Amino acid sequence: MVRVLKKRRIVSIAEFSIHPIGTGTSVSRYVKRALQAISKIEGLEYQVTPMATILEAQDVHTILKAVESSHSALRSMGAKRISSILRIDARLDKPRTMMDKTKSVED
Repeated sequence: MVRVLKKRRIVSIAEFSIHPIGTGTSVSRYVKRALQAISKIEGLEYQVTPMATILEAQDVHTILKAVESSHSALRSMGAKRISSILRIDARLDKPRTMMDKTKSVED
């Protein structure tokens, strides 16, 4: 699933993955619930990949809100231990989007 920004602007882009620990080998229902939670966050665009979700927002606060919402969603499902990985790219010198970054290596 991809929600695309319509206009280029200064944004922060992040790679985020979340994993409940001790819930078995399949975590798809947990990831689905986390995605439902972040889909409600105003100003957040995201792209799901096989190993992580790419987040894009005008500020880091919105990205951190997505992380918090994801953790909350998994806790509400009964997860007792949650591991997550977050890597943020906050480039402030020029407007770009996650699609721009991808396109720059495809051209």
